[in-house]
This record gives sequence, structure tokens and C-alpha cells, in this order.
Amino acid sequence: MPLIIPDDQLPEQLASLRFPAALEARLQLLLDRQDDGIVLTKQESSEAEALVEMAELLTMLKLQTERAMR
Repeated sequence: MPLIIPDDQLPEQLASLRFPAALEARLQLLLDRQDDGIVLTKQESSEAEALVEMAELLTMLKLQTERAMR
């Protein structure tokens, strides 16, 4: 069942979005391995890239929402 948020609550809901802890931990693990000089597999590299893109998108969405709420 899709999550439906009333329009009047949307900005607050968007501003409170957080990157899930498990995904953040996985991204940190992959980045730490890379920083330690471990070459990531193609799958791990793709996963890390996708997680970074998701985190960046979430950050941009939150910033735009915060600006709109001012």
C-alpha cells in the first residue's frame, strides 16, 4: 500500500527524511574499504555509487524543502 501524505504535511515529512541506518552503514563500510586501499568489486562499486546518489538526492530534497518552508 503506497504511503499517502496530505499536501499540508508534505514539507514537514520531507524535511524529516533520513537515510536509513542500514544503508548508511553499508555505504560507510564500502567507503572505508575503498579508503583502506581495498579494490571494490564491480557490484560493490555500483552499490556504493548508487547509495551516494541516493544520499545526495535526499540531501538536495531536504534543502529545497527547508528553503520552501521559510
